[in-house]
Amino acid sequence: MLQHPEHKYRPTPNVDLPSRRWPSRTITHAPVWLSTDLRDGNQALFEPMGVERKLYLFNELVRLGFKEIEVGFPAASRTDHDMVRRLIDEQLIPADVTPMVMTQMRADLIEQTVHSVAGAKRVIVHLYNAIAPVWRRVVFGLSVSEVEQLVAHHVELLRQEIEHHPETEWILQYSPETFCMAELEVSLRICNTAIRCWDAGPGRPIIINLPTTVEVSTANVFADQIEWMSERLERREHVVLSVHPHNDRGTGVACAEQALLAGAQRVEGCLFGNGERSGNLDLVTLALNLYTQGIHPGLDFSDITAVARMAEKCTALPIHPRHPYVGDLVFTAFSGSHQDAIAKGLAAQDDKSVWEVPYLPIDPHDLGRTYDGIVRVNSQSGKGGIAFLLQRDHGMKIPRRMQIEFSAIVQEQADSSETELSSQGIWELFDNTYLAPARMGGSLAYIGHRLHDTGEGHGIDIDIELADGTRQRLSGTGNGPIDATVAALGMPLRIDSYEERSLESGADASALAIVEGSWPGMPGVHFGAGHHSNITIASIQAVLSIAARFVQASGNQPVISSSSIISSQQHTA
Repeated sequence: MLQHPEHKYRPTPNVDLPSRRWPSRTITHAPVWLSTDLRDGNQALFEPMGVERKLYLFNELVRLGFKEIEVGFPAASRTDHDMVRRLIDEQLIPADVTPMVMTQMRADLIEQTVHSVAGAKRVIVHLYNAIAPVWRRVVFGLSVSEVEQLVAHHVELLRQEIEHHPETEWILQYSPETFCMAELEVSLRICNTAIRCWDAGPGRPIIINLPTTVEVSTANVFADQIEWMSERLERREHVVLSVHPHNDRGTGVACAEQALLAGAQRVEGCLFGNGERSGNLDLVTLALNLYTQGIHPGLDFSDITAVARMAEKCTALPIHPRHPYVGDLVFTAFSGSHQDAIAKGLAAQDDKSVWEVPYLPIDPHDLGRTYDGIVRVNSQSGKGGIAFLLQRDHGMKIPRRMQIEFSAIVQEQADSSETELSSQGIWELFDNTYLAPARMGGSLAYIGHRLHDTGEGHGIDIDIELADGTRQRLSGTGNGPIDATVAALGMPLRIDSYEERSLESGADASALAIVEGSWPGMPGVHFGAGHHSNITIASIQAVLSIAARFVQASGNQPVISSSSIISSQQHTA
């Protein structure tokens, strides 16, 4: 290793902008959002998404409120092409949502790209090429004039191709990739070439997208670059100025915020910052930062936990417990002084119109989170100790969010008994809380079941016994045993996640199934569990367990939809 490796690196030069105005500005409204989860986010995954998972994520992005979504690179990927065609042919794109497809500057790829989205009501075609000096010199061997000619030629090719499809409204997005490392005069020259060749004007806008392809400077330098460009771009009133920050220096959100101050109108990024290397701009964090400043982001993150579970399902990437706003621990204080301040703040908050609670920059309720665990768990060691004893003495490893919920139950028991709970006492409390409701004698006891294929999904007939001895046979259909069981119950129960554990090994192995779910009108995340040698039975018991817990929390008796009941009778022992 070099003795002074810092000498290998050159600082990014500052921008000569003595009259910069962005430092004195304030963000007053949300930008246009572009989700690139289906493109940039997808290419950064260990296992890229298939068509069905992409369609699912597209629908979720629409539900969250995204009006522009980059759906892929159809000329380079059969999966992307098939997904785009399904969106168009099956009319799955809402009228107010615009898909974006990207392509490199090659004639054949541009032709294939236009063909792949033909028939869409409106579409953004994203052309890009790298323009920074090291790319021009080392990668492409092109002069600035040759790069400019390349852009002009391919924008003209795109115009020729789209003339064959007048039924579609076409929008060009041009990205000078590696913009943050290029000379500003070169970036301006090439972007203005794209603007002129596209003939941007009334009814014919263009998106100029300026990326920090690799972050190389502090956020204020990027803001200077954006203001410099914004003031010099031709036909500025017909240009939507967009930014695409990456997070190599850990300042992607800061770059985006300062770029908005500097004149950017649109941002591109991914949910929770997924993307190559250190990730793309974290759209959730940027949106909720605006929210805490009294600006509605125009995106719906009112059930942030469900959004997190959806993103984890699609990407197979875990969200860090300290991730802003959504991490399992961001609303949990382990310090006694923090807990005291939060408790006093919540008590004093009442119905104030302005949120003022120490250590909580946002009301967890606004994100669909609860106050459970904020001051109920005394310390990391307390929660961790409970989890340790369950795993060491009973072979049971429970998810972190379940640890938080169960530690609050343990704390309540310890407070009421005024004694220390032993390992066996903790296990008995876990058993009574999560496993007993679905066993004989519980409020929704499992007796037996039968699975069958309905032609439209998995059908299930379940025999259960209520606490009063009534036995019922329920019927439901779903995409699997868990979904079918929820349908059979006919209750307003939603299952958000499922996990299974093996508690022993060999011939005596048994399975623990854990479900996480929610119930309208009852905020918070709750868990149910089932324990059986058969994993399917354990899964059904877990659903019955969580349903029983929700019913118990509501103070009512189980009410099962009459349309699900095949038969009902009073059982006598």
